[in-house]
Parts: sequence; structure tokens; C-alpha cells
Amino acid sequence: MSSLLKVDNEIKTKVDAFRERITAEAEDLVANFFPKKLLELDQFLKDPVINIVELKEIHSEIKLTVPDPILLSNLHDGLDAQNAKKRKLEDGGGEDTVTGTKVFVMPGGMMKSNGILVDLIEKVKPEIRTLIEKCNTVKMWVQLLIPRIEDGNNFGVSIQEETVAELRTVEGEAASYLDQISRYYITRAKLVSKIAKYPHVEDYRRTVTEIDEKEYISLKIIVSELRNQYVTLHDMILKNIEKIKRPRSSNADALY
Repeated sequence: MSSLLKVDNEIKTKVDAFRERITAEAEDLVANFFPKKLLELDQFLKDPVINIVELKEIHSEIKLTVPDPILLSNLHDGLDAQNAKKRKLEDGGGEDTVTGTKVFVMPGGMMKSNGILVDLIEKVKPEIRTLIEKCNTVKMWVQLLIPRIEDGNNFGVSIQEETVAELRTVEGEAASYLDQISRYYITRAKLVSKIAKYPHVEDYRRTVTEIDEKEYISLKIIVSELRNQYVTLHDMILKNIEKIKRPRSSNADALY
């Protein structure tokens, strides 16, 4: 093989050292880290902070007062309002006659996020990132164990490929949890902006509480899924560790 492709000895030594480091780290992850982490997450699921029954306890007060109503004397009925708006648009002058409340500054300063959910998210996000990173390490280890392509005797290789596929799936699902958290923040921000502009519409306020409750439930499900993924990966790799590490049996083994 060396005659087909010349590799610098110093680089080859460093690559071999990298492979050994990845192997040692990945084997420790599967044997020790995964079971410890699943037990840790299982204990976290029993924490009172993630087992609140009365969801109203997680509601965050939105301190935006409803302004006094303004009587519009220049509009007589709905038809006149529509015609006036149409004429304004055709003439290209001014804005709509009826608009929401102009918001220059929040009455109480910055509108705070839901503190309970923010604290919970800050606990869950590191767990998501840890799973992604550890899965990536184990996936690299299994990929480095895949032998060169040959005809026949590929059952062990197929197990390795299935393991890599499962690790890749777990990585993708964990990344989607981070996207879900980002979507929660942007959705809530848009709703709070709507409340600031239309403080007299109660449905916007109710929608914020519904979004908060939904995110709280989702966070508990995420923690449960993280635990389950550690269990699944640990079990799958241990059951197939022989084929993962030695995907092809030798000719001597095949004779007996």
C-alpha cells in the first residue's frame, strides 16, 4: 500500500496518535460516560423544577397597561372608514386612519423573559450540546473501525454502518432541540410585541401563557429524550461491540 501512496512518516505518526486518542475516548464514553449520564438525567427528571403540576405557577406577568380608549370623530361608519382608507391609499398620502398603539419605550423598561423557563433552558441546553459532542466522538470512532471494502463477509460492516446511522440520527434530533428553543424565544418576542402594540387584545396575552406552558412541557420531553438516547446508544453498542470492533472474522475462525 505504501508503494501506491506515499505518506509522510511524521504525519502518519500524528494521525495514528489521533486514532488512538479517539478510540480511548470513545470506549470510555460508551463504557462509563453514557450510563452515568443516563442516570443523571433520570434523576433530573425527578427534580421538582421540572415536575410542576399546576402550570399557572410558571406564568410570567406581562406588565403592560391598557390605555384609555380614543374616540375617532372623523369616521361615521364602517363604509366611510373603508372609503376613506381607500382614498388615502390611492392618493398615496398618510398611513391608515386606525393603527395600533405606537410603542416608543416599554413602561417598565425592558420586557423580561419568563424567568422560570429561562433558568430551565439554561440547564437543558448544556445537556443537548454534550450529547451532540459525545455522539460525534463515538461516530468517528466507529467510522475509523470500518475496514476496507471487500466482497463478502460484510455482516459486521453492516452493523457498523447501522451504528453510525443511529449516532447521526441522534445528533440531528439533538440539534433540532436547540432550534426549538430558538423558535420559542422568537415566537414569544413577536407576541409580546403584539401586546405592546395592541394591549387591549386579550387573546395575545393568553397566547403568551400558552406558549410558555407548551415550552415547559417540551423541555421535560427533551430531557426525557436525552436520557432515552443515552440508554439506546449504550445498549446498542454494548450488544454489538464484538462486531463493531472486529467486523470481519479471520479465515481461521471461519473454519471452526
